[in-house]
Formats: sequence, C-alpha cells, structure tokens
Amino acid sequence: MLLARPEARGHPGNLGLLFRGFAHETRAAIVDLRDPAQPREVSFRELDALANAVARGLVRAGLKPDERIGIASLNRVEFVATLLGAMRAGAVPVPINARLTADTIAFILRDAGARIVFTERALNPLCPESVRVIEYGGGGKNAFERFVDPGPFAAFEPAPDSVAIQPYTSGSTGRPKGVLLTHYGQNWSRLTLAYWRGTTTRDVILVAAPLYHKNALNAIKQGLTAGAMLPLMPQFDAGRYIDAIGGYRCTVISGVPTMLAMVLVEKERLAAIDVSPVRTVMMGSAPASRQLLEELERAFPHAEILVNYGVTEGGPVPLGPHPGGRPRPPGSIGVPYPGTEAKLVGRPTPDEGELAVKNPGVLLAYHNLPEETAKRLRDGWYYTGDICRRDAEGFYYFVGRTDDMFVCGGENVFPIEVESLLERHPAVAQAVVLPFDDELKGQVPYAFVVLQPGATAGEAELKRFALAHGPAYRHPRRVFLLERLPLAGTNKVDKELLRQWAAQAKPGPDDISQEIAHE
Repeated sequence: MLLARPEARGHPGNLGLLFRGFAHETRAAIVDLRDPAQPREVSFRELDALANAVARGLVRAGLKPDERIGIASLNRVEFVATLLGAMRAGAVPVPINARLTADTIAFILRDAGARIVFTERALNPLCPESVRVIEYGGGGKNAFERFVDPGPFAAFEPAPDSVAIQPYTSGSTGRPKGVLLTHYGQNWSRLTLAYWRGTTTRDVILVAAPLYHKNALNAIKQGLTAGAMLPLMPQFDAGRYIDAIGGYRCTVISGVPTMLAMVLVEKERLAAIDVSPVRTVMMGSAPASRQLLEELERAFPHAEILVNYGVTEGGPVPLGPHPGGRPRPPGSIGVPYPGTEAKLVGRPTPDEGELAVKNPGVLLAYHNLPEETAKRLRDGWYYTGDICRRDAEGFYYFVGRTDDMFVCGGENVFPIEVESLLERHPAVAQAVVLPFDDELKGQVPYAFVVLQPGATAGEAELKRFALAHGPAYRHPRRVFLLERLPLAGTNKVDKELLRQWAAQAKPGPDDISQEIAHE
C-alpha cells in the first residue's frame, strides 16, 4: 500500500498513534532479535496494546502531560512501546545513550526533570537514586510488566507546539543539549520519510542503530507509518546484521558509514546470503567516501545507495530526491524536500557555506537553553553548523562540520578531505582523520586506518600516497594501523579513544622526512 503525499494527509495529532491504520493487524510489526535463537515477533495489534498499557501505567503513576520520562536501554520492543505509550499519555520520552557515563546520564535526567526512567538490569547502576527505575526483562514478572496497565486508552490531543520527544545531542562539543521536537513536526517528518522513500507494507527494514539516535528513530517512524516489518537488533554486530539481511529478506538497510564498512569486511558471510531483496541502502550521521559507495554498489547490486542528511534539531529530513527526477549523483545528500527550504550562508559564494534549513520538523527550542536557541534558531531557520556545497543542478553535498575544520599552516582542512584521499589507496578499507596540535603548523592531521582483509601497507607508504595525490598540507603526519575502529554509542567512531591511543603511541617513521620538507 502506497501512502498519500504528506501534504494531502496533513499532520494528524498524537505521534504515539503513528501506525493507527494498522493497529488491529496481526502481521508482525517488530521482530525483536535480542535472542537470535528465539526471535520474538510482535504484531501491530500487540504493539498497540502494549503502548496503551504503558500509557495507562504512566497515568496511574501520576504523570501528567508534558512531564518527562527517561529510557536508557539497548534496543528491544519494550523500548518502542514505552516511547509510543509515553507520547500517547502526553508525557515526553527522553531516549538516552546507554553507553554514557553515570554522571552524564544523571545530568540528562536532572536537566529533563524526569522522575521515572525505564532501563534494564545491567544498566540500572547507571541511573541515579533520585529517579524511579522501571526495569525491562529479568526473571518472573519483571518491574515493567508490573508497571504497565493493560486496557484501552484515549490518547492525549496535542496542541501545535506540544512536545512529543526530547532527544539529547551527543555532547561532543560540551554538555548534551535537549532538543524539543513537536508532535506536529515529527508527524510531518515521518510522513515525508515514508512517502518520498516509497515505503510500503511489503518492506522489511532492518534496525541496528541505537533507538535513542535519530537514524533508528527515523527508521522506526518510517516503517511503522507505512506498515512495514522491522527486525530490531539489540545493538550492531556485523555478522548478525548480515544474517538478519538474509534471514528476513530485508528490503531496506541502514546505518552510519562505519557500520556498513564493517559489514563489507565480512566478505564470505555476505557472499553466503541472497542480497537481491535489498532495494535501498541508507547511510547518515557521518560522511561516506566514494570508495565506500562504490563497494556498496558492488555488494548490493539491486539497491539504491543513499547518503542521507539529517540533524537531531533539523527535521530531520531537509534533503531528498530531485523534483525533476534527476538521479542523485554519488555522494550527494539530495535536494530540499517539497515544503522545505535550505540555504547556504557565511561564505563568499552562495553555493557553499553553512547549511540552514526551514521545515515543519525543525526543533521548537533547546530545553532550558534560551541563548543557544537564539543562536541556532532564527526566523524559523535552523543553522546546522554543517558546511555544504551545491552543484549547478541543485544537489547538495556535505563538506564538513564548522567545528571539525582546522587550520594547518594557514590552510583550511576538513577531515573528510584527508579520509577520502587515503581511502583511494587500494589497501585501505576505512580511514578516520583527527587534528592534533603542532607547534609549527598549528594543527596537523593524524590518520587511523583499517586495511582491506589480506592487504598490507605501512605508515610511510600511506604518507607517500597522500603526498602524491593531494596537497602537502593535507597529508597525515601520523598513520596508525588498526584491526578495527572503536565505536561509540551511536556506532560512530570513538574519537576520544583514538586520541588516547595516539597519545600513548611511539614516534612514527622518519624515512620520508626529506620528501615532506617542502610542505
């Protein structure tokens, strides 16, 4: 079943009712893969009943509309039911990265004013004593099962500015910030995602990114809106991810580029499954190199490989297909969706600069941060802090974060430029580049590289390659060879851990010192 255009459907009420058209169906909505040996199928009818039971439990516990509840858990069907049930009750769910420190989790719960947090036994010690903890799982009738109250529920009717959900930014440049997203805006977002990506009841959308993150939240909203089936992994594992693609004949797979690069390394396991049902491979949250795009095209020959753009605060869907039907060039993040606007500001040319977006899904404000809100949200435009460029046909391309750019010897350097350069080397599978302080140059690039299976290349060879194929100021002053890149909670690369490793490393080779003396 194809959905009507979003503008034709309007932006109906409570976001927690996003699959109301399928709520009585007995087809599987979610397949919980916490135990891969015993997958748990949950129908749309069962998910609807569980979300209602959560809503009734929250009302019985005394929560009122606009009060916050925390969710700190690995992926599971109860997480989804809690998210939807809270919104049905008018409460505001605050999904939390379960890999954060106890201090940071406590800060988020305190900042949000949450009185209840839903979690699982292994993560319970991370939750402060000041909040009521409801545990998922465990033996017997667990706390979650005792908390919920089965029965029908009349959902809260939101106003246009009623907050539906309060995710937190990653906090990579400071304390995490609460982002206030409305029922109205997120209904527009999910309808836009589902319609323009052609999602139907025949789709099977694999979800392996953490549910507190926009990638997985978008997949859940998109899939349930269209009545698709969602195999849900507790967390990403490359081998199990591949098994799920084959076992459930997934039509849509997604993740950050690091996840999909790790999937491609598992060549034998990938070759053992039928990938022909996969029609879309979606990547977001980080840049994707041209080499990665080409390898994905070879691995999934029947799929469209999409580099999606989104920020927690900005919709999160400002960019999509070309209105004239022109094919998206490799690496492009698309053009503005109908009903949205985008512009590039702050540079001499109108075709490159900081991306600002305006659409119904833009955040209402940052929670308790009026100065930050005024800085980033002006006249309905959200200023993303991302540098993009636009080509002659209107397609946008991500260049880098304004706060990622660094200056090396007077030259501006974006890490993605060095990463893309290194990934052109036939031995390189993945590269991550970070700036490090240098007395002479200000800051210089260091690279952390994973080689292709069976390939060999040394630090000096990769430095020479960079010098031969790019400007000298961009070449990495150190190259660290790793078996795999460490991942943080969002499945992005753990850059702080890489910095720690670099600080402990021995000096690099000096056999190319004369070759780079001219830089």
